[in-house]
Amino acid sequence: MIVGAGISGMQSALDLAEVGYKVYIVEKSPAIGGRMPMLDKTFPTNDCSMCILSPKLVECGRHRNIEILTCSDVVDLQGEPGNFQVKINKRPRYVDPDKCLGCGSCAEECPVKVPNEFNQLLNKRKAIYKLYPQAYPNAYMIDATKCLKHKNPKACGKCIKACPVDAIDHSMQEEQVNINVGAIILCPGYELFDAELRGEYGYGVYDNVLTSLQFERMLSASGPYEGHIQKADGNTPKKIAFIQCVGSRDVSLCRGYCSSVCCMYATKEAVIAKEHEPGLETTIFYMDIRAFGKDYEKYYNRAQNEYGVRYVKCMISSVKELQQTKELRVRYRTPDGAMTEEDFDMVVLSVGLKPTEDSVKLANILGVELNQYNFCQLQDLTGVQTSREGIYVAGVFSGPKDIPETVMQASAAAGDTAAYLSKARNTLVTEREFPPEKDIGGDEPRIGVFVCHCGINIASVVYIPTVIQHVQKLPNVVFATNNLYACSQDSQAAMKELIEEHKLNRIVVASCSPRTHKPLFQETMREAGLNPSLFEMANIRDQCSWVHMQEPQKATEKAIDLISMAVAKAATLKPVYNVKVNVTRAALVIGGGIAGMTAAGSLVKQGYKVSLLEKGDRLGGVALRIKEGFNNENVQGYIKELINIVNNNPLIDLYTGSEIADVSGYMGNFTTKLTSGQEIKHGVTIIATGAEEQKPTEYLYGQDERVMTQLELDEAIVNNDPRVKSAQNIVMIQCVGSREENRPYCSRICCTKTMKLALKIKEVNPNASIIVLYRDIRTYSFNEDYYRQARENGVIFIRYEVDNKPAVELAGQNGGSVLRVTATDHILREPITIDADLVTLAAPIVPPASNQRLSQLFKVPLNPDNFFQEAHMKLRPVDFSSDGVYMCGLAHGPKTIEESIAQAKAAAGRATSILSHDTLESKGVVAVIEPTKCAACLTCVRLCPFKAPRIKEKHVAEIEAVICQGCGTCAGECPNKAITLQSYSDKQLSAAVHGLFEQAR
Repeated sequence: MIVGAGISGMQSALDLAEVGYKVYIVEKSPAIGGRMPMLDKTFPTNDCSMCILSPKLVECGRHRNIEILTCSDVVDLQGEPGNFQVKINKRPRYVDPDKCLGCGSCAEECPVKVPNEFNQLLNKRKAIYKLYPQAYPNAYMIDATKCLKHKNPKACGKCIKACPVDAIDHSMQEEQVNINVGAIILCPGYELFDAELRGEYGYGVYDNVLTSLQFERMLSASGPYEGHIQKADGNTPKKIAFIQCVGSRDVSLCRGYCSSVCCMYATKEAVIAKEHEPGLETTIFYMDIRAFGKDYEKYYNRAQNEYGVRYVKCMISSVKELQQTKELRVRYRTPDGAMTEEDFDMVVLSVGLKPTEDSVKLANILGVELNQYNFCQLQDLTGVQTSREGIYVAGVFSGPKDIPETVMQASAAAGDTAAYLSKARNTLVTEREFPPEKDIGGDEPRIGVFVCHCGINIASVVYIPTVIQHVQKLPNVVFATNNLYACSQDSQAAMKELIEEHKLNRIVVASCSPRTHKPLFQETMREAGLNPSLFEMANIRDQCSWVHMQEPQKATEKAIDLISMAVAKAATLKPVYNVKVNVTRAALVIGGGIAGMTAAGSLVKQGYKVSLLEKGDRLGGVALRIKEGFNNENVQGYIKELINIVNNNPLIDLYTGSEIADVSGYMGNFTTKLTSGQEIKHGVTIIATGAEEQKPTEYLYGQDERVMTQLELDEAIVNNDPRVKSAQNIVMIQCVGSREENRPYCSRICCTKTMKLALKIKEVNPNASIIVLYRDIRTYSFNEDYYRQARENGVIFIRYEVDNKPAVELAGQNGGSVLRVTATDHILREPITIDADLVTLAAPIVPPASNQRLSQLFKVPLNPDNFFQEAHMKLRPVDFSSDGVYMCGLAHGPKTIEESIAQAKAAAGRATSILSHDTLESKGVVAVIEPTKCAACLTCVRLCPFKAPRIKEKHVAEIEAVICQGCGTCAGECPNKAITLQSYSDKQLSAAVHGLFEQAR
């Protein structure tokens, strides 16, 4: 059972359902999706939030092994781990979701308007409503506290008369539902800090002071203003201020933690706002910019340098409204200490995240421990386990985090749950069934075209009515329509009905990227009885509205051209059938550090064989140099436990001191040859190669033993080094080699590591003076407590700018020498000099050189920083674009040990989506060879990056369908034109080109 149906709950449910488990989702609201549908875009890619979420909504809603209970709450738990009895209270929605068409006729007739909570009270909804346009279930609900008929049975009833299918029933009662489950995953989400508690900012008093989520709804195409930014009087603002840390890092309000996401979402909102309103000025008032996630620092830099977002480091004293102009006067102290005032048209408060009251009650019902801030308390070095066996947690309920970390933790919780319930796998599931495929052989093309608004992502630039008018006249088009979101649940259901109604045999969707959405539409095709290869997609978002945002006329013309080409090509499409292969139900894990061993341990718990490869002669990786975790966990004890599992579990084969010589095969059937000559056959690969602490090239490192890195200082403290015990002055320099042009990323853990080291030094040497030279302190989430403790213990913090870095030199003193550190005080703006006994450098985490070779062997990408690049930053954070290969730990990017453990479990959980199946199907688009034309020239064999072609006994080439990735290289280079890429033949591509010049009827 999963409690909560936000992105974490849906991801956990899908992962478990796909590997053979029956899943119940208990969601208190009337629809699944959580907070993510409220967002406009997501950082750092600026992807449309609904665009990337909709496929998950649809998949979750249609999955045969997921049962969703909306408007429901857990009220009691009995039984033992592995055999829980859960009592659920299901509140009535007064609309039968099985009958409801989602047509909205009832809402049109309803006379009662109430504040719209989904739109953060910026507009009103009716007493009968659907939570948001793409909601699943696609059914309305009645707000009983506002409904006139509930107050007086003889009153109103207009919705009953308006409903065409008799779905409304005001007499519905609460239900008690009892279910039996083996394990529970808690994903109840979060709520926002009440900004009215910070009265100095005027929220709830001044109309133009908004919360960040209100501003998000304002930016959203599906929001109350359809993406138009406006003040309370309807006019467009010219200057907007964002105030950070509202309800975060505030001990006076019992919110001492950092909410982890506010800096980045404020940056995103400032960027998107400037895109919506050219010339808009945006200013972010902050204490520290915490851009610690993967590629977040680059996004922050782009916001400043490319978009002109202004950042001011300060704390805001007050916000006052000017009575005549309604402008907002912001009073603050500048970095040089002077008080100043500045006027803005709008102020956006970056409010923090906190646990919901319902989740605290739920924790009491389930008997799980909470921390001092009422977030769920994780068990040490587990990543997902609560204090009660059989109950796991994912998402913000375990601590503030962003979407990628939430998805990672959700997959980790699913992985741990699958391991815990491994004996019950496939005992309660239903196999997927599709209707018989329609035979379209000999039928004339009957094409249906669906043009998506994508909210305003497309429709604000491309004029959709003009596009539809043209498309309807194209040859072979028998039906054309438009949708607000073509990928939503209701649109998918409508598409199936329209295919049947109009006897469509080919479909064209004009919307966003096929990379993210093509599989969704093809699944709908299968459910409608059509071969999924009879589908074509035109990307009019990325290739039209986004790149031609300032030229709507030309963007509309280009969209027409792209759709015309897609229609012409669709008319030539033929059914393509997949090839099935057996699966080698074993895994190869590359890297014997904490992440690699954790992933291996998770897989063997589920009964899968693992080959663990470590190029060194010892297991443990860089963690061997770390005694304690950030929360004082026994890291060395944990490593010993993992090594014991690796050495003694009969399902694990360990290979040390050996590297990979060659890799062949494909998802489900890889063969890896080691430099020792041994061969390993495996169905999946997990890359957990770790990372290294960079050796600095500045600040006298390597020239004086008193200059050391953080790990070296950690080891010195553990070993009772006299240099630490006797030091009077210690200087710690942050961002040494990170956040610079040649390494433009944050190493994430250095700031927290500095706090822990400083506190440890204070324990062994209380009189030591410790000065930290920093650019931004990035102690995110609960790590903020350590920053506060360090200040309380007398640690001094001095900020420096990257263009005025500290200097370290040797200076003589009484016949000896000291480490003289010179820095510029950020308040006095004058240089200060510190004679230090020790200097500690926060060196960056860097990827190993071996990543390059592994990238080539497994055909997986690296990002510009040489960490491995995931398939999708938000929704596939442990998957590669190459199927069957996954990543975890520092191989993905800098992170803590706890985060590495969670990601390792996530990678193992995702890997079981392949290992749990007996067979797999090839992808639809693969190359095929015409034997009579093949000359066995070996061109395709030499060129294919995936090693799919091979020469068979009859001296002709053959493509291994399950290896082929459909790149088309071989088809383009074959001198005899013997190779065709299915759905991309010369005939089909020529048809698309001719379609560009086809005259509409």
